[in-house]
Amino acid sequence: MSRELLITDIQRFSTNDGPGFRTNVFIKGCSMKCSWCHNPETISIQRDLFWKKRLCIQCGSCADVCPENAIHLPEGGFPKSDQSEDCEKYIHIIDRDKCTRCMACIDVCPSGAMEISGTATTIDEIIKEVESDMPFYANSGGGMTISGGEPTTQNQTTADLIDRAQSHGINVCLDTNGYCLWDTFQALTQKADIVLFDLKHLDAKAHKKETGVDNKLILENLKKLTRYHMHIWIRIPIIPNFNQNTTFYEQASDFLVRLDGKIERVDLLPFHNWCEDKYGWLGKKWKHKEHQALDPELIHPALKIFKKKGLHATIGGSGFEQ
Repeated sequence: MSRELLITDIQRFSTNDGPGFRTNVFIKGCSMKCSWCHNPETISIQRDLFWKKRLCIQCGSCADVCPENAIHLPEGGFPKSDQSEDCEKYIHIIDRDKCTRCMACIDVCPSGAMEISGTATTIDEIIKEVESDMPFYANSGGGMTISGGEPTTQNQTTADLIDRAQSHGINVCLDTNGYCLWDTFQALTQKADIVLFDLKHLDAKAHKKETGVDNKLILENLKKLTRYHMHIWIRIPIIPNFNQNTTFYEQASDFLVRLDGKIERVDLLPFHNWCEDKYGWLGKKWKHKEHQALDPELIHPALKIFKKKGLHATIGGSGFEQ
């Protein structure tokens, strides 16, 4: 029987996560909790419940079937019209601490407001989906990118997925944050055709404050990685009030050029706020809600610094950018 991965999505025709057109497989589970995470639904290793308030017709069916009494209805019932100016205070509330993720509410929701984030999917099913894009890979130099979340959280099945894809002639990019024990990290990265390695900060305290973990292991893994892997793309998310400054750009570029092996390219990824709705669907508050998406023009000073140090750098990470 084909092994299963818990994934949140298979996204097709991506051009920002490796060369050419890519089919992205988003693994569920992450070893970090970055304050700006653009895929918050991938952080937990368990299935999550999305509640899309805009689709909710406030019928109360979800509360009726919840075995844990984790969905609270407003006193006095729902208003006759969900277009009321006071609609916000009537919307029901999900007690995430009580929720056991049984997903009974999803089965009875008539409007699609309740939705599962995280589906156990077999390797056979993933490969079938990825293979349907093979003509686009041939013409563009593309393939499959395994992202997340963090692929090393489901390392054994991720390794099987890489092996299966490559046996079908599919190029594989592994997108990793590098926070993983070395044996596991090496075993996976050795299999991948290209490693997309996230570099967030060089200062340990700043890194831990905004990601939840120290960066010592990450930097050591990157140093070791460059000694044996020929195709490493560094991905740097540029985040306001975190690493959007000249000091970081100078330190990061100096660090990369001093590594034992060559970095193939550096992708500078401007912060965006397109993920804000997802936090609401998960019942979470987002620290960066007030920050506007960064105009790529604001990243040009960083681009110049990285290029000046002899690194092939891009803004946005397009797989077609030269």
